[in-house]
Amino acid sequence: MHIKQIIIQGFKSYKDQTVIEPFSPKHNVIVGRNGSGKSNFFAAIRFVLSDAYTQMGREERQALLHEGSGSAVMTAYVEVIFDNLDERFPTGTEEVVLRRTIGVKKDEYSLNRKNATKADVMNLLESAGFSRSNPYYIVPQGRVTTLTNMKDQERLNLLKEVAGTQVYEARRTESLRIMEDSEHKREKTDESMDVISNRLAELEEEKEELRQYQDKDRERRCLEYSIHHQTQVRTTRELDQIEALRQNGAEDTEENSQRFIEGEQEMDALEKSIGEEKNELGFLKIDRQQFEEERRTRARNKAQLELEVKNLADGQSEANQRRGQIQHDLSTVQETINQREAELAQVLPDYNRARDEEASIKAHLDDAESSRRHLYDKQGRNAQFRSKKERDQWLGQKVDDINMTLAANKATAMQTTEETSELKSEISGLDKDASDLQARLDNHSVETQSADNGVQQAKDHYTQLDDHRKELLREEARLSQIVGNAKEQRDSAQRFLSTMMDANTRTGLATIREFKGQRGYEGLYGTLGELLEVNEKYKTPVEVTAGNSLFHYIVDNDETSSKLSEYLTKYARGRVTFVPLNRIRNKEVNLPQANDAVHLLKKMKYNEDLEAAFVAVFGKTIICPNLQIASQYARSHGVSAITYDGDQAEKKGTLTGGYHDPRHSRLDALRNAGKWNDEYDKNNSRLEDIRRQVQDLDQQITRALGELQKVKQKRDQISDSYGPLRQELQGKRAELQQKKDELERMQLRKESIDLEVRRQAQEQQAYETERSSPFQKALSDSEEQRLQTLSTTVQTLKRQYTELAGTRSQAEERKSGLEAELRVSLRPRMEQLKAQAMESGGGDSAPSGRLREAQRELQRTEKAFRSIEEKLRSNETATEQRNNRLAELEKAKAEKQRELEEIAKAIHSQERRLEKSLTRKAQLKEELAECSRSIRDLGVLPEEAFQKYENMSLERAMSRLPKVKSALKKYSHVNKKAFEQYNSFTKQRDLLIKRRKELADGQQSITDLIQVLDQRKDEAIERTFKQVSKEFATIFEKLVPAGKGRLIIQRKSDRAVRAQEEESEDEERRDGVENYQGVGISVSFNSKHDEQQRIQQLSGGQKSLCALALVFAIQACDPAPFYLFDEIDANLDAQYRTAVAQMLQESSESGQFICTTFRPEMVQVAEKCYGVSYSNKTSSIDVVSTDDALGFVEEQRQ
Repeated sequence: MHIKQIIIQGFKSYKDQTVIEPFSPKHNVIVGRNGSGKSNFFAAIRFVLSDAYTQMGREERQALLHEGSGSAVMTAYVEVIFDNLDERFPTGTEEVVLRRTIGVKKDEYSLNRKNATKADVMNLLESAGFSRSNPYYIVPQGRVTTLTNMKDQERLNLLKEVAGTQVYEARRTESLRIMEDSEHKREKTDESMDVISNRLAELEEEKEELRQYQDKDRERRCLEYSIHHQTQVRTTRELDQIEALRQNGAEDTEENSQRFIEGEQEMDALEKSIGEEKNELGFLKIDRQQFEEERRTRARNKAQLELEVKNLADGQSEANQRRGQIQHDLSTVQETINQREAELAQVLPDYNRARDEEASIKAHLDDAESSRRHLYDKQGRNAQFRSKKERDQWLGQKVDDINMTLAANKATAMQTTEETSELKSEISGLDKDASDLQARLDNHSVETQSADNGVQQAKDHYTQLDDHRKELLREEARLSQIVGNAKEQRDSAQRFLSTMMDANTRTGLATIREFKGQRGYEGLYGTLGELLEVNEKYKTPVEVTAGNSLFHYIVDNDETSSKLSEYLTKYARGRVTFVPLNRIRNKEVNLPQANDAVHLLKKMKYNEDLEAAFVAVFGKTIICPNLQIASQYARSHGVSAITYDGDQAEKKGTLTGGYHDPRHSRLDALRNAGKWNDEYDKNNSRLEDIRRQVQDLDQQITRALGELQKVKQKRDQISDSYGPLRQELQGKRAELQQKKDELERMQLRKESIDLEVRRQAQEQQAYETERSSPFQKALSDSEEQRLQTLSTTVQTLKRQYTELAGTRSQAEERKSGLEAELRVSLRPRMEQLKAQAMESGGGDSAPSGRLREAQRELQRTEKAFRSIEEKLRSNETATEQRNNRLAELEKAKAEKQRELEEIAKAIHSQERRLEKSLTRKAQLKEELAECSRSIRDLGVLPEEAFQKYENMSLERAMSRLPKVKSALKKYSHVNKKAFEQYNSFTKQRDLLIKRRKELADGQQSITDLIQVLDQRKDEAIERTFKQVSKEFATIFEKLVPAGKGRLIIQRKSDRAVRAQEEESEDEERRDGVENYQGVGISVSFNSKHDEQQRIQQLSGGQKSLCALALVFAIQACDPAPFYLFDEIDANLDAQYRTAVAQMLQESSESGQFICTTFRPEMVQVAEKCYGVSYSNKTSSIDVVSTDDALGFVEEQRQ
């Protein structure tokens, strides 16, 4: 453990908050100029840890506050933070924060940020090793000088203080004071004994006259007892007779009262049943009104739908006739189309074959004509040119021209091919679109039917939701009336319950119920009365036993009760007594085990988790048949006993009871209030749930209506889309035919271009061949022969081409005619007929769909109408049954009312008779009480009063009594208390003898204790001296290796101190510690064997060193966790400062040192250095390096 950090604010010169950087657990040095605040820093630590600043007045506290410029400092504090990793402080924390705050009017301690007393702080410090008897772990300025100048006697007192003799002295002083008090008491006891002995002698003479007086007085009391006793017996006999008559009458009255109460309960039940029947009749009336309204609505809808179905059916008949004619025309046109398509299928193969043959012959013809024309041109060119070069040049030019033309034709052919591909793609797309449109037209009736079904489903869903909503609205109206009735009953029950508790409790319980309902807080169970169930037989004992505890609120723990109490207090919402289960501590109870003692707790039902609360209230209560038995058990077993009527007997003898009206039962009131609360909450919750359902249904109906409108719109779109679809299909087909015609033209163009390209290629080949041949003026023989052959071939091919062209033309004409008829006439006619059939209302058309829809709606309306009729009949039946039941209940109520009136009259008559008997009973009881009081005043009677005088006649006793009283008059002077006084004084004398012996024994014990204390004090001083002397010699040898030092005890017998002392430090004590006169110091600085000097003979530096050695020796005997030294090396020579610094460095391994100095030796061995600065009348402390600290020290020395 060590000081980790110190925080100072407002203390002396430290105005602002000064947070000192954590100290080293070893050696720390603080440097600073004089007046900078070093001593104030040490004073701050002493202010927290030591007794130096205790019992301060206002001015002394004011002196500790900072005084300077600026705002005045009103409070100051010093906070010391200890490192507690070694758990030297028994706090269980790694750090201990100790703070002392002071002001003009306050002085406070806090421990770990919590307020603490000074005694707690000092005890904590002592437990960590801070001894009050050894304050030398803090050595302020001047302490070393004080030790240096101490006399031997003062040094001896210091050792006694270190040895802890103050405790022994305090106990010895206290023992002497007690012994003195005991001696004084013994003297007073002796005086009292003398007085009592004299009085006892006087009382011996008065006893004989007193004995004669007592004989006469005994006879008087016996006679008076006989008279009073006989009067008492006669009065008791008459009281018993009256009690018997009262008991019989009371039994009759109780029976009549019980019958009256039961009758009232039956009346309440009848009224409740009547109220329920009236409520049900009200519900039935509301339902009937709603059913009638709905029946009228359904009837109107039914009539409208019947008219609509009739109109749609008439229109459907006319549409069927038109549809028949259109179907016949469709069949005819379809048959014609099939015939034409069959003919076209026969014509197309012939046409295609003729066209292919024509194209083939035309290609051969063009080739032959091209070859023949080239030969003719060649024959004409032979005369045109003079040389081969000129011919070849011309031929080359021709080849180049042909190449250019050929390239252009090829490019045109490629472009035509691409256009043909694109056109085919368009035709394919148009063909697919046309097929899709045709499929949609063919599927139009299916889509229409599907749309109709969707509309019907949406309408059914909407109707279902609307019917459910109507049912919920009826249920909502019914529940609204139930909730209103439950609210009235709840308010009535709450008003009745409120008469049994105070306003604050009523408001508080209502607040808790509201709090629980809103926040759903766990751990709130309810009031005691709400949480128990008990048979009617035990209801009165339970109520009397619990009392106001019935309204105590049970919670799970004290945290919950605190929160609820704060809530009630914050909002001023009443007051409630909470019962936290975790705070209940029930004790074992000795209950009687008998048939006439029933444990009340066993007759109750409750939640076992809450048993502790019920045991606390009812655990000590038993039920007994009557009050006499209850009183016996209450006294013998220390329990609370109660009868079935509520009469109660406590263990201290207290009896309570009286009449308890069962009509004002708290349990019934709580149960009734809880019942109607639950009924209201349940029905209100159901009502809110139904309202939420109605809201949800409204949203669903809105969505269903929107969905119905959507599907109707979709159906209308499908119905209206037939014409546009047909027109779009016609447009697609027309466009498709145009594209096909264009494709055919483009294909012909492509064939023409291909022929031209082939011709030009042949011509190019011919020119190339001619150019490579020799130049001749005429054709060769082979060329002549080939020319003739080509001429014949051309003639033949022309003839064949003409024949094939005629055949192809005929086939094409037939094909074009059939296609035109189909495209222009037949197919448009068929589409027209289909549109007419759709518009005329086919089997699946819109008009027929609307008819079916209207018919289904009419069936649904008729079904709903029949259901409403059935409900109305059921309602009428139920209403009739309820009215009959209500009439029966009203009749029973009237009969019960007459019966109750008769019972009330009988009770009233019996009560008048009982009043008369009670008046006489009261008189007799008064007489009986007077007799009992007289007998009681007679005191303790002799035995003969019950034997001799008890049977004496009343007349004889009354005649004898005056004579005895006359004889007693002559003994009027007798001391009637002589016997009592004699016995009293004898007891006092015995008590004083015993007390005197106890005082003598106590005095001897105190004497023995003082001897033991003296012996222990001597041993402590002797032991401390030996330890300190040994440590002093060891430490002095460390500080002065060449020297030697020791402590010398001075005794009174050694008046002249010899120069040479025996070196043995274990010499025997001669006359005890009281013989000690002082403690001296004997040292040698130069040799271990030279003659030693006393401290008075040393120089100032040597004296300071000896004083320091004594301080270190004391600290070694009673080590502290840390040490604070303020300029202890100020008066030391350089060599001794070095030794002291080295010793502090070694000692810092086992303890923390915080020192101030102006010398470099201590700075050089420091683990951490701090500098104190002073500016604007304010001190501050900062960490400085060792070099900076040494520099400052050197600067101060210069």
